[in-house]
Amino acid sequence: MATVSRTLAMPEVVAPETRRRVQDAIRHLGYSLNVQARSLRTSRSHVIVALVPDISNPFFGEIIRGIEQVAHQNRYSVLLGDTQYNREREQAYADMVGTRQADGLITMLPHIPKVTGMEHLPIVNACEYVRDRSITSVYVDNSAAACGAVEYLLTLGHGQIAFISGPMKSPISIDRDRGYELALSRRGIKRHPRLSVEGNFSVESGIRGMESLFSSGQDFTAVFCSNDEMAFGAIRAIKARGLRVPQDISVVGFDDLRLSRYFDPPLTTVAQPMGEIGREAMTMLMEILRDVSVPPRKRILPTQLVVRESTGPRKAG
Repeated sequence: MATVSRTLAMPEVVAPETRRRVQDAIRHLGYSLNVQARSLRTSRSHVIVALVPDISNPFFGEIIRGIEQVAHQNRYSVLLGDTQYNREREQAYADMVGTRQADGLITMLPHIPKVTGMEHLPIVNACEYVRDRSITSVYVDNSAAACGAVEYLLTLGHGQIAFISGPMKSPISIDRDRGYELALSRRGIKRHPRLSVEGNFSVESGIRGMESLFSSGQDFTAVFCSNDEMAFGAIRAIKARGLRVPQDISVVGFDDLRLSRYFDPPLTTVAQPMGEIGREAMTMLMEILRDVSVPPRKRILPTQLVVRESTGPRKAG
């Protein structure tokens, strides 16, 4: 019985031949695992909750896929909570951990929901940045990545670079804003207040942001957007003005969504390892679930600037 139990719960620790024999017996007997009975015996639901602020944003889809991969390998199910930026929704999902309806929580929010009744909360923060040192997190260096993207535009001769930021209540938006300003300051360029507008990571806010930049009356030859969706909107607004990308205005995004390589023109962007973020977040959560005394840690994953056809040298004249 113990060998069968180990094979079902932790197949990686069982010898391949033993695993094969157990699986043959399972197929022969037509056995299926009684999840409810196992949950009663182990006090585990084998469910984790993944919280996203906006499921319509394709960025989160790749992260969730990574979470699912590791969860499946560990015989866990993933309950997806689309909070829609609503604190009550966040809390309702988070409370599932406190009431033992779920074993742990992966949050893609810029803050951590409170869960009552638990001394050690099994939680991992993914892709967003929280300053709480007691929370295990996995993310990228948004400031350095944004700085590198703007520095690339500067090497192309663009001295007047506009910026469409994300919502400035978000730590990652603040960090990308910091990176934009740092790249300019390293070249001795003073940031122009009329060349920065705030968006909300949606295509629509990219369109609005671009229209606002045009209305400012300030000249610019390139624009850096805090995510790809806003870059898509910016390109649409540029074309609506009868201008060309990149001949008249170069555009850089952030994320490297699947659509970015197929957009017209294909988008130059900062590639985040979205799948790896999800896989690492779930791996970290499994470590916590196996041993609550595991110390919290922060892991920063690398980014890469992917150069495509939405950027080019500054037009002479």
